[in-house]
Amino acid sequence: MTLAIITPLNSGIREIVLESLKMKFVIYNKLTVAIFCNFQIHNKKDMLIDLRSDTVTKPTKEMHAAMMNAEVGDDVFGEDPSVKKLEEKCASLLGMEAAVFCPSGTMTNQIGIKVLTQPYDEVICYKGSHIYKYEGGGMAGNCLVSARLIEGDRGRLSVKDVEESINNYNDPHQPRTSVVALENTVVREGGSYYTLDQIKEVSEFSRSKGLKMHMDGARIFNALTETKEEAKAYGKYFDTISVCLSKGLGAPVGSVLVCKKEFEHQVRRIRKVFGGGMRQAGYLAAAGVYALDHHIKRLGEDHKRAREMESILKKLGWIEKVKPVDSNIVIFVIDNKFTPEQVLQRLSEYNIKALKFGPQEIRMVTHLDFTDDMLEQTNKIFKELSF
Repeated sequence: MTLAIITPLNSGIREIVLESLKMKFVIYNKLTVAIFCNFQIHNKKDMLIDLRSDTVTKPTKEMHAAMMNAEVGDDVFGEDPSVKKLEEKCASLLGMEAAVFCPSGTMTNQIGIKVLTQPYDEVICYKGSHIYKYEGGGMAGNCLVSARLIEGDRGRLSVKDVEESINNYNDPHQPRTSVVALENTVVREGGSYYTLDQIKEVSEFSRSKGLKMHMDGARIFNALTETKEEAKAYGKYFDTISVCLSKGLGAPVGSVLVCKKEFEHQVRRIRKVFGGGMRQAGYLAAAGVYALDHHIKRLGEDHKRAREMESILKKLGWIEKVKPVDSNIVIFVIDNKFTPEQVLQRLSEYNIKALKFGPQEIRMVTHLDFTDDMLEQTNKIFKELSF
């Protein structure tokens, strides 16, 4: 609390409260006013701006309260009401019959692939997809399957891509093609996304060839924010969908694998095998329920801030290219005179964290904790940055 005494005062007002400034003015006499300031002047240079991922967020006060007030039980015995509420909510939201809460999106993806494949099968996916590139070789180790890697249109697969990638089932030299896995949004392509019509075409063709459908929907609600389509329509086109709660939705932990009822028992069994059975997990599930109820509608704010950064970065001479920003992911390629490590070091001097994303690429992701003040400061630093 800061106290300042100002004189004189030519007013008969006895007390003024300015809520927006968190100031309280109290009259002591006709000539003296005390100003109590219940705030600190924020030095923008001291702000930590973490743009490495949308996983860095912390629970809001309201989310934390929901977690602390959660009704819990032992989820391994199927007795946690908060987990059941989350699972039922996710299944209903995406138009499917069942859902299983897991600790991470990597686990939900790996379980999804495992229940849809047999050893020595092959999965068709984008060459930069999370299930292939960022899950520690899990498809090979956990599922004993190979991957047919596709370039796609900024990571989005077409019917033609799938058709050209299906192996001859009767040729014993080739792995059996069994699953098409789509990623929505595409993490390596600036958050590019599928429309429902694109998904419908790929799904209907793939199923006509006897293939199963999995979606890594870690940021599915970012995609839906852009397409304005109904989440419930997705269910009919997939056998399994992985939904992350700890990215743009701002929950601290957890993902949900939404699936057909016929797969639920096997999903729960594999979750146990993978070490994903949690006991009083309702405290975490409650955060997920709160996120689904309150944080989907605000995702557009993250997209808007990402596009503002995109417009600034495009004007900088030391940046060769900025990938199109379709949602909340900003990826830029720097001049080969510099290394990502040099740029990241300079940014860290201004308390800005970003992520090396390739030989000359840097990634930044907007999120719940990235404010307009932080955006203004980030843009200012980038404009002033020199090497």
